[in-house]
Amino acid sequence: MASVQEMKATVRPKAGKGAARAARYSGRVPGVIYGDKQAPLLVLLEHDELRKRIYAGRFLTTLYNLDIDGTKHRVIPRDFQLDAIKDLPMHVDFLRVPEGASIRVHISVHVLNTDQSPGVKRGGAVNIVTHSVEIECPAEAIPDAIEVDIAGLEINHSRHLSDVALPQNVRVIGRADMTLVTVVPPSGYAEELRAAAEAAAAAVAAAAAPAAGAEGGAPAAPGAAPGAAPAAGAAPASEKK
Repeated sequence: MASVQEMKATVRPKAGKGAARAARYSGRVPGVIYGDKQAPLLVLLEHDELRKRIYAGRFLTTLYNLDIDGTKHRVIPRDFQLDAIKDLPMHVDFLRVPEGASIRVHISVHVLNTDQSPGVKRGGAVNIVTHSVEIECPAEAIPDAIEVDIAGLEINHSRHLSDVALPQNVRVIGRADMTLVTVVPPSGYAEELRAAAEAAAAAVAAAAAPAAGAEGGAPAAPGAAPGAAPAAGAAPASEKK
């Protein structure tokens, strides 16, 4: 079961760009809480605290008890905006999550046992085709990640979502057979395979040539009947007068 973390906020008295800009100047980040058939609630959060939460990872898949003036709101972050230049939090949206609710979230794909992949040992590279998977699950049971074990994976082979065991209460949104990870060949791998195939074919041809000559036997003399042998005691044609 996912743990619910604690975070504090205050009510934002005014909406609009001017009020939001003034809040940022004071070291706070404007936000909004919505959903659960209730009116949106404008809030302010401490900039340093929010930044730490965002960069710690899994921010959008973590439940929070947002303490607003002594009242706790059970929420999950749905979106946040960062400054395009400084990457600092500019705004955050929260969704109310009632007890027992199921929600849709995007879960990151984590690759395991890379060092045990024969393809990687031969110089192949791990290519994560799908970085996150959208699922639906109970809010209290959000998985930490989709873990993909590539031990034993060869070059040009892949792992698909259907190869991964998911909890029974998790439903995938989209194709269940989507490709997650592939081990791609190193540079020059195709040329190496082609050269090896050509060398093997040449070796087979060279081994077959002497065998074919042995089966044919010695060539017959010109003009001689097939299978005919010279008569015993017969003189050579040059000695006949």
